[in-house]
Amino acid sequence: MDALTGSPLGWLCMGVTALFGATVLRTAKRSPAEQASVLVWRLLPALLGLLCGATLGPGGGLVVFCAACVVSSVYLGGRALLPVGDKAVLITGSDTGIGHALAKYLDNLGFVVFAGVLNKDGPGAEELRQTCSPRLSVLQLDITNATQVKEAYLKVSEKMQNTGLWGLVNNAGILGFPADGELLPMSMYRQCMEVNFFGAVEVSKTFLPLLRKSQGRLVNMSSMAGGIPLPRYAAYGASKAALTMFSGVMRQELSKWGIKVAAIHPSGFQTGIQGTSDLWDKQEKDLMENLPADTRQDYGEDYLLGLKSYLVHIPAYCAADLSPVLSAVLHALLAKRPQGLYTPGKGAYLLLCIFCHFPLWFYDFFISKMLSTESVPRALRTSEAESKNL
Repeated sequence: MDALTGSPLGWLCMGVTALFGATVLRTAKRSPAEQASVLVWRLLPALLGLLCGATLGPGGGLVVFCAACVVSSVYLGGRALLPVGDKAVLITGSDTGIGHALAKYLDNLGFVVFAGVLNKDGPGAEELRQTCSPRLSVLQLDITNATQVKEAYLKVSEKMQNTGLWGLVNNAGILGFPADGELLPMSMYRQCMEVNFFGAVEVSKTFLPLLRKSQGRLVNMSSMAGGIPLPRYAAYGASKAALTMFSGVMRQELSKWGIKVAAIHPSGFQTGIQGTSDLWDKQEKDLMENLPADTRQDYGEDYLLGLKSYLVHIPAYCAADLSPVLSAVLHALLAKRPQGLYTPGKGAYLLLCIFCHFPLWFYDFFISKMLSTESVPRALRTSEAESKNL
């Protein structure tokens, strides 16, 4: 320690350390948990610098200290949130699920919320009116209806003409009927693209002038299925993959306007997106009526009718707690340096890593084991039985 304090470089190291440490209390202004995190990440470089100064000498200690400060600043910069203030956010698909929960969550935090709903007289819209503050406005907004999108824009711009719109969360989406891609009718592909992709693009293009005015945030609710291939999600996954790519391009193009763009890839959460039994019956009927005779023969009636049971069991594999998704959206809206991609939920980031960094055969094998089912098309069962007899 004498070597550390006995030279000008040593005194400089200690002085910078003290100055850096003096900023600790000024940065910890939020919750006790956040204060503890900030204290750790602010004090760690100082302690590390002093320790290395005592063992490596003043020069080595100063180098280590500066490097640790850079790492600490980058980490804290990613965690630092802007104040809510009078920021306004538009959320599409607020009738149910993530959009509904997000509208309540942001309203509770003090945001001015515009909750776009498919049915302004439905139970979801009415619950928002009853439970949220007067800051929240419910807007009739079918994102596939250009007239309703334009009307929503006029209402929002009239109310926020001075400050602009801080955030747009493209959350509205449909799942469709999970089935083998060969079985899905073209109407299902078109519907998923119309809602999950074209609708989000239409809303984004319409509201971007208000986002430019505030230099705000565009947040697109994609899906884990939009980043990795998953069986039975050809239509849904393709539409979400298009939305993810759109988000990436817009992130690059809108940065010159000061607008930050993020895509959210949640894993399985209980949102009700799979629909109701009446909807399943309608979709199943549409699927069955559009199948060619030879395809129906190869797959077999039992396999086709068993597809609906997959929908019934989806909630059992999904998390009921939506807080990871809500926290990710909040960070995307308020972080000084938001991430371009968020993967809330168990398994979302792991599967993305396996898909990106492992051979495709390994990923396909992993997914086949993870999503294995007892249901097999009739033609494959017959072929297997004949092979065993031989």
